[in-house]
Amino acid sequence: MPVLDLPSARELIRSALTGSGLAERHAPYFTEAILDTELSGLEGHGFYWLDYYCQHLRSGKVKGTVEPEVIALSSSSFRVDARHGFAHPAIEAGFSNLIPAAKAQGIAAMGVFNSYNAATLGFHTGTLARAGLLAIGATNAVPTVAPVGGHRPIIGTNPISYAVPAPGGQIAFLVDQSATAVAWTAVKRAADEGQPIPLGWALDAKGAPTTDAKAGLAGSMAPAGGVKGFSIGLLVEVLCAALAGGRLGLEQGSFTDNDGVPIDNGQFFIAIDPQGFSSGGFDTSIQHLMASITEQEGARLPNARREANKVRLAVEGLEIEAALLARLQAHQ
Repeated sequence: MPVLDLPSARELIRSALTGSGLAERHAPYFTEAILDTELSGLEGHGFYWLDYYCQHLRSGKVKGTVEPEVIALSSSSFRVDARHGFAHPAIEAGFSNLIPAAKAQGIAAMGVFNSYNAATLGFHTGTLARAGLLAIGATNAVPTVAPVGGHRPIIGTNPISYAVPAPGGQIAFLVDQSATAVAWTAVKRAADEGQPIPLGWALDAKGAPTTDAKAGLAGSMAPAGGVKGFSIGLLVEVLCAALAGGRLGLEQGSFTDNDGVPIDNGQFFIAIDPQGFSSGGFDTSIQHLMASITEQEGARLPNARREANKVRLAVEGLEIEAALLARLQAHQ
């Protein structure tokens, strides 16, 4: 497969987005998010979804030039109207208010509505952690998960993420996980390629475990840990739809169909100043906590694999399927 160095990958992403109708001013944060995803080794979430982003710009499913509106509810709470544009510009605009508010007030929160696929949620919580804040983030999605004992999907994979800051603008560790056993994209890619999936990833339309990826897409994703995974996904639905004002998963537009219909999902973020709450003892406690994990042979911190991938792939370059590369180049 073709291999792109970092400058070439960054330019491919930026030019594909802007060539499809994204305003130049919205490109930097979005571009870095996609590049970070690929560098992390999450190949099913970076270049793969970029093609959809470009198609959706061209069809009018998402608006590439709108300015998100940040509404201050108080000195520490904000609503961000993405105005049927991408989530990334809305989140970036909201963070410019959220970060100083959290540092001034000790804690701040923000909801985003009329939004779009936020892609890798950990990129956003990681941005807050690099600003010195303990971050929690969530985003809802179209229904792919049925309640335990049921058969009809009600909530999406509904990921939740948290990122823990370290001194010097670093991240101590970061968690980014869906409420399902695997990400929906993993099943979608298997279906696209005609490949089977392992048992435990998805259920068919009758609620039975399946190795058929297409049957899994027509049925339900398996929640991580059974009812516990569904319960976490349900919390995300409350935060991102009922609280933030995004649509319930049942009411959202498709994440993939090139139909011109907005997705209009929601995101929710909480940012906390750890030094104030801990009376200055946060960093020491986190270092002790991390050491208790890493000193055990075979154990690793959450996100350690992604960080190792970033170092390795920054040198090796990023592989991309030739057909996908051609499609992205056609968007430029």
